[in-house]
Amino acid sequence: MAVVTTPELDALLSQAERAVAALDHGAGSADLAGIARFLLRSEAIASSRIEGIAPSARQIAFAELAEHEEIRTFGAQAKLVARNMTIVREATTRLAEAETISLEAIDRLHRALLADEPRHHGVRAVQNWIGGSDWHPLDADFVPPSPERVPALLEDLVHYLSGATHAPIVQAALAHAQFETIHPFTDGNGRVGRALIHTVLARRGLTVNAVLPVSLVLATFRERYIDGLTAYRHSAEEGSPDAHAARCRWLEVFATAVLQAAGQASLLRDEIADMRLRWEHRVEAHRAAIGRQRQLRSDSAVVHILADLPSTPVLTANTVMRIHSISENAAMRALNELRDAEILETRSTGTRARAFVAREILDLVTITERQLASTRFDTRASAPIREVPALPEPRT
Repeated sequence: MAVVTTPELDALLSQAERAVAALDHGAGSADLAGIARFLLRSEAIASSRIEGIAPSARQIAFAELAEHEEIRTFGAQAKLVARNMTIVREATTRLAEAETISLEAIDRLHRALLADEPRHHGVRAVQNWIGGSDWHPLDADFVPPSPERVPALLEDLVHYLSGATHAPIVQAALAHAQFETIHPFTDGNGRVGRALIHTVLARRGLTVNAVLPVSLVLATFRERYIDGLTAYRHSAEEGSPDAHAARCRWLEVFATAVLQAAGQASLLRDEIADMRLRWEHRVEAHRAAIGRQRQLRSDSAVVHILADLPSTPVLTANTVMRIHSISENAAMRALNELRDAEILETRSTGTRARAFVAREILDLVTITERQLASTRFDTRASAPIREVPALPEPRT
């Protein structure tokens, strides 16, 4: 697929790539990786077809914790989302690490995303369409290729996905648009297509640590996203100026979304860095207040817990023992010290054990998700335009 870009688009693509690279390889990238799954939970929610209000980040964190120990304080919705988050993360990781991408691998990803809907599994053998009537495609917004053409088109796409013909962001953009144009499944095409964005960026080494919330930005600017895909599906003669212009229009939309996603992720990274400084000051103040003047050792349980807190915002003593290979007494001492320093709060687990919750992390995830649903990335200036979790309760 030939791509002829303009100087302006080249500059935008270069800017976007630098922003993502700086985000992924800079300080704080591990923190972004730790909480990225919460920001991308919309895919897990969609794949479960959960109705009603989406479960909170805290409920999902409790449900994830229950995969390793007995926890009861979460609902069925949170369990479904947590399970699907795990499935999507593992499937996408396998796809990113594979030497080459195959049709079978994409099919496995699709089955993982729609695990509870086997009737949609496998490449479609029927005609589908987007928009218009459920009974005929006469008024459809877009009619994908006929089913007999799909296997060959997918073979061509996986060959492109396995290579490196274009720069990473260009490849991610074109692969996503081509997949959505082929629309190879009867349902779940959007979810698989968005997962392929992360797969390409990870395979090309652009997002080794952080996960870019570009899916959420594209969802927020849905009209612009649809306009870009429509432009990509041009009818101009291949290689003509009109064909190149159409492709450039889509690349501009995608690169802009990548740049915006990187900017918002960078702000989130800075928020976490500021939070870490506050935690350090609270620990120091608490230790001084109880007469502990000696500085914390770098190998102490408190230091280890704080280092991993963005990725494990809900903990029990058993969790700390399992992750950091320390005794139960040492784990409880560290957790209680962080509670007394007002970094963790205790919550019931519905069992004899207590959970320790980093509410600031979970609240930050919720606020960030709400901001990403605003066309101004600021809910004070523009309200969220899609379903988002409720605002965190005020701290007392």
